[in-house]
Amino acid sequence: MYAVLQSGGKQFRVAPGDTIHVEKLAGEPGAAIELASVLAVVNDGSLTAGADTANARIKATIVSHGRGDKVIVFKFKRKKQYKKTIGHRQDYTAVRIDEIVA
Repeated sequence: MYAVLQSGGKQFRVAPGDTIHVEKLAGEPGAAIELASVLAVVNDGSLTAGADTANARIKATIVSHGRGDKVIVFKFKRKKQYKKTIGHRQDYTAVRIDEIVA
């Protein structure tokens, strides 16, 4: 059994026991959360998608919070002596999938 969920503008394929990194969520490590934006559920080869997944939920546990790798952004305009370098690190929450309730 696996499901496709949407969190933070991205889609993830998850199964019970998986750990994924999603956009930062509120909550302390060890807290139980419920993810409601389920797009599809596959159970024993049968696909459930669309309006049929309106009451599907994914029960998960927050494992940790962290920050991703640094991404360097370099802006440059030729002949104008304009150069600007900035960095960005995205915050994330590591979430362990406990159960998929279809």
